[in-house]
Formats: sequence, C-alpha cells, structure tokens
Amino acid sequence: MPFGEIVCGAPGSGKSTYCYGKHQLFTTLQRPISIVNLDPANDNIPYPCVIDIASLITLQDAMDTHGLGPNGAILYCMEYLEVNFDWLEERLKDLGPDAYVLFDIPGQVELGTNHESLKRIIQRLSKIGFRLAAVHLCDAHYVTDPAKYVSVLLLSLRTMLQLELPHINVLSKVDLISQYGDLDFNLDFYTEVQDLSHLESALNTTSPRFTALNMALISVIEDYGLVGFETLAVEDKNSMLHLSRAIDRATGYIFIPSKDAPAPEGTIDSSSAPASARPNLYPLFTTAAGPMAENVRDVQERWIDAKGEYDAFEKREWRREGELLREHAAKEKATENERKGGGSMKAGGLRERK
Repeated sequence: MPFGEIVCGAPGSGKSTYCYGKHQLFTTLQRPISIVNLDPANDNIPYPCVIDIASLITLQDAMDTHGLGPNGAILYCMEYLEVNFDWLEERLKDLGPDAYVLFDIPGQVELGTNHESLKRIIQRLSKIGFRLAAVHLCDAHYVTDPAKYVSVLLLSLRTMLQLELPHINVLSKVDLISQYGDLDFNLDFYTEVQDLSHLESALNTTSPRFTALNMALISVIEDYGLVGFETLAVEDKNSMLHLSRAIDRATGYIFIPSKDAPAPEGTIDSSSAPASARPNLYPLFTTAAGPMAENVRDVQERWIDAKGEYDAFEKREWRREGELLREHAAKEKATENERKGGGSMKAGGLRERK
C-alpha cells in the first residue's frame, strides 16, 4: 500500500523547503521517498521531483489561453489535473506499491478551504490505494500577533474540515520565531490551543475594534476542539524526526528496513517478499508504540529561551566532530603509508627491510 502526504499551506510557509529537507532526511535513513510537484507556479524546484504538473500544463499556458490572472490560472490548472487524473495515476503506478510520496500543493489557501478540485483529487488518490495525511504548514511568526494567530487557527480548522484527512498542523520556521518579538504566553499555549479566552486582553490591545469578532471566532474554534500544532525547524534533525514520527502515527505507516539492516536478531524477516508483506515487530513497537521524543517545552528552550547558548554549543560540537574526523583520517593515512612502505614479512614474523 503506498503512503503519502498532502503538503499544503499559505505561500511562504515553507512547503518546498520542507519537501526538500524531508527528501534529504529520508534518503539518509534509506527510507523510500518520492516528491510530486503539483504547483504550476513553482518554477525553481529545489528537490528532485519524479512527477511535475508542468509536464501536463503550465501556468503561463493557462494564463495565455484563457486570459486568467495567476490565482485564477492556478485554480484552472488544478481543475485540469482533476479532469486528467489518469495522467497522474499512470505515473504514480510506476513508483510501486511501497512508495512514500509527498504531494507539494500550490499555496492558494482557497484550494484547501472551499475549492473542490483538490478535495476530489485526494479522494481519487485514496480510491487507488494511497493512505494519505495532510501536513498543513503555518509560519510560526503568526503566533507573535494574537489577531494573526486567530486567523491561522481558523484557516487550519477550515482546511481540516475541507480535506477530511488525518491532519497535522505545523508551526514551521520555529527556529526564527525569536526574531519577531516576545510571546505573550509560553509556546505550549499556542501549540495545544487550550483556553483561548486568555487572548482577550491581548486582542483588546492590538485590535480593539475587532475584539468581539475575534472572540466569536475563538468560540467556534474551541467548540470544534480539533486544532493543535506540531513545531518544525527544517534544518534541525531532531525536529524533522519528531514530525516524521507524528505523521507516521497519523497514517499508520511503519518503515520496514532492508533485510541486511542492523537490528536485534530475529526482528527482521529475511524472506524475499516485498517490504509491505514482511512482518516486523521491531519497527512496529519502536515506531507506533514508542514515546514521542520531543516536548514543546524543550522546543521553547532550544529556539526561544536559550537559542544563543544552544547555537554556541552546537558550533563547538560540530567543530569537535570535524577535528575528530580529521584526526581519524590522518591516522588512517599514516597507517596506509606505513603498510605500503614498511616492506614484507618473513616467515618467522620479522619485518624484512628493503
């Protein structure tokens, strides 16, 4: 069964950067990953892409043929992809039954809130066997402004209700959040979305004219009780691993390593069956039943409260690691030179000098 992620979010939220970072991470972990670009406006694709919507239709063609602006042309391209879904299906079949696919979606928020084409494309992907989760990226700097935070909550809730998928909301670029000023509350207040009535005083200060409207929206969000956030610093390995694990839990994905991968004896089936058909208790219990490693309080300490100290510590560790690697390389070179120039051994074990 193929698995995948619908990577959505507003323009500038870091969708393409996330796809590229995840491709690098999974390639290092030797996990299968393929990326499908469904954004016709994405001209500078940073990641290796196995399927590109530009092979079917380009944004410029839609604008020139129908006299549309950029936003209308993107909506038309998604409608065109829906009509020509067979084109996408044929190429996805070539990836095999064990594929893990990231679908990079355009940033127009109406695609995930009220436009039906993306929803119908997702439904057809599910019908051909894909098990999907929506990964909705929101720029973390919005939490520094109470009114913007309410708008992000409402957008996330509307997207969850529209796409009807297992859903992971993500505060991306959390490593840059300290550049936008101090938070009114601890980070866990914003990620857990609990008791939003505490925002009333802050909303009275920043946008008193719309306080009543904001509080009404907050009431709607709390009545549903669906929205929560993970955090992401895409250049931080631990942050990427934590988010990947949260997504795996949402989709039920369990990575089956290759037969020769290091693991406790007896936990990997050594048969020649494909990965999806080989039972594996070790990844089952370590992935699905293990504790989530990252705590949002640790995220706040790392990226907000003590960012400078952690950055300095990491630089010292990187420098130390580089020195150890250089020393190891020098020792190996010296050993190799000694072996080449040291002569041959006599039968009695003594080295014969040349």
